Amino acid sequence: MGSDPQFSKFPNLALAQNIFSVANLPGQSQQNSVQYVERAIKEHKMAPLYRHLAHPSEGILNSKGESSASAPPPQPSESRRRGSLVQSNLVPPRKALSSGILSWDESLYEELKADNEKELEEIQKEEEEAQEKAGETEVQAARGKRAEFWARVGDKDKAIESYEAVFEKTGPLGTKIDIVLAIIRVGLFFNDKAFVKKQIDRANILVESGGDWDRRNRLKAYKGLHLLTIRSYNIAAPLLLDSLSTFTSYELCSYSALVLYAVLAGTLALKRTEFKSKVVDAPEIKAIMGSGDDKMPGAEEMKDVSTATPEKAATVVNLTTLGTGQGVEDAESEMPMDFTSVSSLVRSLYEGNYREFFIALATVEESFLQQDRYLYEHKGWYVREMRLRGYQQLLQSYRVVGLKAMADAFGISVDLLDRDLAKFIAAGRVSCTIDRVQGVIETTRPDDKNKQYTDMVKQGDALITKLQKYGQAVRLRGSERS
Repeated sequence: MGSDPQFSKFPNLALAQNIFSVANLPGQSQQNSVQYVERAIKEHKMAPLYRHLAHPSEGILNSKGESSASAPPPQPSESRRRGSLVQSNLVPPRKALSSGILSWDESLYEELKADNEKELEEIQKEEEEAQEKAGETEVQAARGKRAEFWARVGDKDKAIESYEAVFEKTGPLGTKIDIVLAIIRVGLFFNDKAFVKKQIDRANILVESGGDWDRRNRLKAYKGLHLLTIRSYNIAAPLLLDSLSTFTSYELCSYSALVLYAVLAGTLALKRTEFKSKVVDAPEIKAIMGSGDDKMPGAEEMKDVSTATPEKAATVVNLTTLGTGQGVEDAESEMPMDFTSVSSLVRSLYEGNYREFFIALATVEESFLQQDRYLYEHKGWYVREMRLRGYQQLLQSYRVVGLKAMADAFGISVDLLDRDLAKFIAAGRVSCTIDRVQGVIETTRPDDKNKQYTDMVKQGDALITKLQKYGQAVRLRGSERS
């Protein structure tokens, strides 16, 4: 059992999710997120983040549709910082934003800035007194306060710089791992995937060199979440599913959010036997999602996904808990999510109820993929891959299937099925042919044994030819020597 984790309070990833929601969600949800962001900025005196978000000319929420990558170039004084390591992607790329979503108050900014300067002076004074009268432990504590201060107020560059300064003077391995995990969360907050990957590799080296059991399991959740953001669901699924029984990283996300990520990744990436044991029948997932016996509203009706709008789930989803850290003290009191659509997605795919599967997939896209900052970027890819999985699962059970019968099974039109399957066939993702004249789909599953035999014959012929050429060359050299 390791010691309690350090530096786990900041940055607050719930704030990053609400900033995402400000830019992405319309109506009342947007207003709620704006209020949350304003309250957090005032409570934690976040002058740097407030300027980054709301400044009339430089704020990313007032950029009038420009992505955060097109932010103005840094000033000469800022170029000496580590700004090249972290880029701010707090809002969705290429998202058209209306100016003034988050109001700018110059007097409030100056007040927050003055409070920040006063707090920094106190930290500096504490560090100087510790250097004169106390030992290295007290000095490191003051340095840690400075790092947490910059992480709290939202200055990404200075937070990383301060954490690195603490890391260099730290001896215990557990504390070093905690510092790197805090740096990873700074990268996750600002959604810099390349930076996060580099720091996860760094944390992995530290953990493998002797990290304790608790930090090893915490890092597993960090890895899984990062892999979701870079579309590596096949690698993320085992990590996230393994984390369910040992999860303690409440600074990273809520347990309900972890279950959501694990289920979505496992449903897409796992083979059917593993899908059954690790997702469908997993006790940790059942405890959160239920048995999945309740059907979704509207699942009994046949609908064309190309034209129908899925009905909303009966219970409102607590979107602000997605991808957020709530702290251990809030773990037991976290707001419940409505997993009806996710549970229906899992059950209908496993049972082969493809009409309900498509309806549930559309609802999951609307309720979760569209509204979570980690899932949003790859939502189109995820839906496409899940449609492909449904098609493959049905087609592998038949040699020939009627085009209309398959369209009816999925609750879509024949034309939509034809267009959708044609893309997968052209890409080599589905082994079948469509005969519109006969109105059938004929599968052309490759015979693995015949393929292995053919490959062996071809490779054997090539090997024999090379040996013959080599033998001839050796004999020629021998005759020349004689």
